[in-house]
Amino acid sequence: MHKISKMTFGTTICAISTASGAGAIGIVRISGADSFAIARNIVVRKSIFEAESPRTMLFTGIVDEKGTLLDEAMVVKFASPASFSGEDMVEIYCHGSEYIEQKILAALTHYGAVLARPGEFTQRAFLNGKMDLSQSEAVADLISSSSAESHRVAMSQLKGQVSSKISELRGRMLELTSLLELELDFSEENVEFADRTKLVALIDEICAETDKLIRSFEYGNAVKSGVPVAIVGEPNAGKSTLLNAILHEDRAIVSAVAGTTRDTIEEEFVLDGIRFRFIDTAGIRNADNEVEELGIQRTYSKLKSARIVVLVLDASAEKRHNDEIVTSIEKEISGETKLIVVLNKSDICDAEYGYGDSLLISALDGANVDALCQRFVEYVSSLKSETADVVITNVRHVASLTSARDLLLSARQAIGEGVPSDFIAQDLREANYHLGEITGAISTDEVLGSIFSKFCIGK
Repeated sequence: MHKISKMTFGTTICAISTASGAGAIGIVRISGADSFAIARNIVVRKSIFEAESPRTMLFTGIVDEKGTLLDEAMVVKFASPASFSGEDMVEIYCHGSEYIEQKILAALTHYGAVLARPGEFTQRAFLNGKMDLSQSEAVADLISSSSAESHRVAMSQLKGQVSSKISELRGRMLELTSLLELELDFSEENVEFADRTKLVALIDEICAETDKLIRSFEYGNAVKSGVPVAIVGEPNAGKSTLLNAILHEDRAIVSAVAGTTRDTIEEEFVLDGIRFRFIDTAGIRNADNEVEELGIQRTYSKLKSARIVVLVLDASAEKRHNDEIVTSIEKEISGETKLIVVLNKSDICDAEYGYGDSLLISALDGANVDALCQRFVEYVSSLKSETADVVITNVRHVASLTSARDLLLSARQAIGEGVPSDFIAQDLREANYHLGEITGAISTDEVLGSIFSKFCIGK
């Protein structure tokens, strides 16, 4: 049951252009109890609204409120509850002209419809039980997916894999809570229905599952947002040449003049279905002027926020000099950041030393650049948790899982200290509440408003 105030909706419309130019299609969607009656006013052939069969499609003329023909379109009727929103819906597939779309919208509003708010169609689907809250959020993730892996993860959540896992955990906790609350009914008899040893073991199992889900966010967030990769090093080490080699295009200016890159250059590239955000930075050295100094400051800023740092060293430089650079960069990054050291310019020299699993490459002729890219993919793949099929991508979900886990640990401690059953049951109830926030079994108007306001118009 959703803990929200009673919400009422009128009949809502929106328009979406799927493309532009010749052959483009415009889509107008109408949802609500009066959808059929309102849409009937602008459709020339009325038979579609007289037929009882659902999901009926008809080719017909579309007119404005004055009866002027606007377009010839395909009109589809969806009878409740067999629609995306769970309400009566009408979709009009017209020509993708902004003028035509706006005239259709004006005609529909004339007959009583209102323009949709961001995410309103999906919000209605959630409130009408067509999907839970985590699936609703997956709709937005699916729309914004920009790689094969982000699409796969979003589809997994949309199909309910996260929901199923959360429901399973909630069911197990509800069983625990019920046994403890049953003891309260027989408190005078001092009866114990829940064996404390088994209770602790079950709490440990649930905590282990929540920990796996929390850890999966590291991978899920990387896939959803793209993996930031900062390319750093001294001027003329070959950073810009390396970026061009990875992208297979001359994106960054390459020059023998030291300090050519004064600002960061960012480009996205998909490797093995995973989106990476490569950042070419200004060379690190004692700046000659204020502009270069600002560029170097941005380099350190990007270095600290990157998930992967590629330190490009000149293989022809003295080892002692490169050692100092490696040490200085290691001091700037956190333990969670993956540092990959590459010794560049193998085309002119062979480095006789290395740094752990560093790579010897030539950004100029591409030698070992593919091996470097494979390192990026392997690192992201290593972030996958044991629950690879159930991946958390949402900060809100992580917060709820963390709160639930902390309460479970509190309940476990209380059992060990011999705390009365009603206090233990309270911790378990609250833990179950936080898990319910993920799927929307427990939700508020404020939470819903925040989630759906981030959607695009039309969803």
